[in-house]
Amino acid sequence: MERLHTHELELGATEAVQRHVTRTVVQARPVSQRKLDFEHARPRWLRECMAEATGVFFYVFPGIASVASFTLNAENAIGVTAFGSLFQIGWAFAIGIAFAIITCAPTSGGHFNPAITICFAVWQGFPWRKVPHFILSQIFGAFIAGLLLMGMYWVQIQEFKAATLAAGHPLVANGGPASIFCTFPNPDQGNKGYLFFIEFFVDSFIGIVIWACLDPANPFVAPTSAPFTIGIAYAVMVWGFAGISISTNLARDLGTRIVAAIFFGREAFSYMNYSPIAIFVNIPATLFATGYYEFLMRDSIKVIGAGHAVHEHGEEGLRRHITREGVLERGATTAIKDNGSSEASGKRDIV
Repeated sequence: MERLHTHELELGATEAVQRHVTRTVVQARPVSQRKLDFEHARPRWLRECMAEATGVFFYVFPGIASVASFTLNAENAIGVTAFGSLFQIGWAFAIGIAFAIITCAPTSGGHFNPAITICFAVWQGFPWRKVPHFILSQIFGAFIAGLLLMGMYWVQIQEFKAATLAAGHPLVANGGPASIFCTFPNPDQGNKGYLFFIEFFVDSFIGIVIWACLDPANPFVAPTSAPFTIGIAYAVMVWGFAGISISTNLARDLGTRIVAAIFFGREAFSYMNYSPIAIFVNIPATLFATGYYEFLMRDSIKVIGAGHAVHEHGEEGLRRHITREGVLERGATTAIKDNGSSEASGKRDIV
C-alpha cells in the first residue's frame, strides 16, 4: 500500500499511456549512475545494427512461420484450411512489420529493408558510410529468422522433405520445402520480364505508401498509425500477388534464401534463374517509387512550416524564398508566424 496511492497505476504497460490519462503511474526505482554509464558506453553503431537485425527478424519470423504452417499442413489430413491461408500470411507479415517498427525504430530509424536504407541515403541525407552496416544487419536478421524457424519446425520439415522426395517432386520449387523460406516462381512462369514487372510494381506500390507515411507534412497518417499502415501495404500486396511470386525485400529474401540453400541445396539460388529478380529488383523499384514521391508529391515548404526541417541557408534563405514566391500555403505561413512571434527581432507579416 505504500507504493500505490489513490490515483496511481502499477508499473507495466501503463507507462506507455501515462501521458494520455489523468491518473499517474507509480514511480519506478531511480536510474543508477552505473546504468547510465553502461548505456553511454555502448557503441551507437552496434545498437543501430542490432536494432535493424532485430526488426527484420520481427518482420520475417512471423511471416515465414505462417508460410510454414500453411505449407506443411497442406498435406495434413485435416487440410490446409484449418491451419492457414494467404490471408493469414499477409496479416503475419503486416503485424510483424508493425511490431518491428514499434520495437526497433526508436533505436535505428526503422529501415528494415536495404532499398529503404538506400533511399534514405539518396533523398534524406542518411550517411552512406552506414549503408553497408545496415544492409548486412538486415540480411543477418532474416538469416537468423530462417535458421530459428528451421530448428523449430525441424521434425515437420524433415517429414515433408522425405514425402516430397518419395513422390518424386523437387525440394526447391514453389510449394516445396524450400519455398517455406523464400520465393520461387510457378513452373509456368518462365517469362523473366513478366516476373520482373510483377516485382517492380509491387515494390513500387509499397515504396510510395512507405514514403507517404513518413512524410511529416502528411496530415492523414499519425505517428502511432504509421507502423500499421505500412504493414497493411505489405499485406495487400501479399493478398494480391503472393500466388504469382513476389519477394518485396532484399534482406527478407536473401537471408532466408541462404538458409534454404544450406538445407536444400544451391538450387535455391539457381532455380529458373529467378533469385536475381527476387533479391535485387526491390532496389530500383523502391528508388523509382520514392523518386516519384519526391519529385511529384513532396511539398517541402509544408515540412519546413511544420517544423520538421529547415532551409539549407537558414531563416534568411527561407525569407528570400518567400519573397521570391510571394505566397505560402496556410500551414507553412502559420508556423513561420508562430516562430517569428517568439523572437523579439525579425517580426514580419507574411501574406
